[in-house]
Amino acid sequence: MYSLAGKTVFVAGHRGLVGSALVRRLKAEDCAILTATRAELDLRDQAAVRAWMRDRRPDAVFLAAAKVGGILANATYPADFLYENLMIEANVIEAAFREDVGKLLFLGSSCIYPKFAEQPIIEPSLLTGSLEPTNEWYAIAKIAGIKLAQAYRQQHDRDFISAMPTNLYGPGDNFDLTSSHVLPALIRKAHEAKCSGAKEMVIWGTGSPRREFLHVDDCADACLHLMKTYSDDEHVNVGSGEDIPIYDLTCLVCDVVGFEGEIVRDPTKPDGTPRKLMSADKLRGLGWAPRVPLRDGIAETYAWFRANVAEA
Repeated sequence: MYSLAGKTVFVAGHRGLVGSALVRRLKAEDCAILTATRAELDLRDQAAVRAWMRDRRPDAVFLAAAKVGGILANATYPADFLYENLMIEANVIEAAFREDVGKLLFLGSSCIYPKFAEQPIIEPSLLTGSLEPTNEWYAIAKIAGIKLAQAYRQQHDRDFISAMPTNLYGPGDNFDLTSSHVLPALIRKAHEAKCSGAKEMVIWGTGSPRREFLHVDDCADACLHLMKTYSDDEHVNVGSGEDIPIYDLTCLVCDVVGFEGEIVRDPTKPDGTPRKLMSADKLRGLGWAPRVPLRDGIAETYAWFRANVAEA
C-alpha cells in the first residue's frame, strides 16, 4: 500500500477532463494538492519543469497533461501531437526521477492498442499489431510514455506506473461538435434538436459499432486506487468492462435529454472500428469496480452541459 496521507501530490494537467476529476477526488484525501496552469509552467520546457519540481518537491505525481484532439487535429498537426506529448511526458518523468518523487502514475489512452486487437483488449496486446492511422501520432507518444515509465522502473528502481483509460465523459468535457468525442457530441446534438423542435436527429453510420464508456470520476477513483495498491511494470486498463451500440447510446441520450423525434442513421458516413472494448479483468482483480451507471452519468453530464455550455 502507498498512502497519500500527509503527502504533497502534483496533478499535471489539472484543467483537463481527467485532471480536474483527479483534483476533485484528491480533496477527499489527507494530502496537499499541487497544480500549475500553462502560464505558470510550460511542461514542454525541460528546464522550467526541473526547476518547478525542484522548488516544490512533490511526493507523488499524476501525469494527466497531454495535447489532445480528434481525427482532424491529428491529421493536421501530426508533428505537434508527437513532439508536444513526448516532451510533456519526458520532462515530467525525468524531473520526477531527479527530485526523488515517491510514486508517479502516467495516464495513456486506449488508442495505444492495435486497430484490430482481439476483443476485449487485454494489456499484453500492446505492440502486437498496426495502430489506427488516424491517431497514430498521439498513440505513439503515449506508448513512449508507458515505455519511459517502465524504463525508469527497470534502470532506476522508480515506482512509476501507467493506466490506460477507455472513452471518458463527464463534467468539463468538450462539447464542440467539430472536435468532441461521440458521447458529448450526441448530448449537444440531442439538446439542440429538442430546443429547435426538430423532428429528427441524424447520426453517422449504421449505429451498430460498439463502444465502451466510463465516467471521469470513476476514472479518477480508479487512478487513486492504482496509486495506492499497484506497483508493477505492465500498464493497467481503466474501463467499465461493458460496451454499448452507438444507436442504443443515442436512444439513451435522447431519453435523458428529452428529445422525442426520430433518430435517423446515415449509412453513407463511416462506422469506424466495429468494436472497441478493453478488458477490465486486471483492474477488477485489484479490487476496483466502477460506481456510476451510464444513464446516471449521462444525466449528470447533461446537467453540467446545460449549466456551463448551453447557457453560455
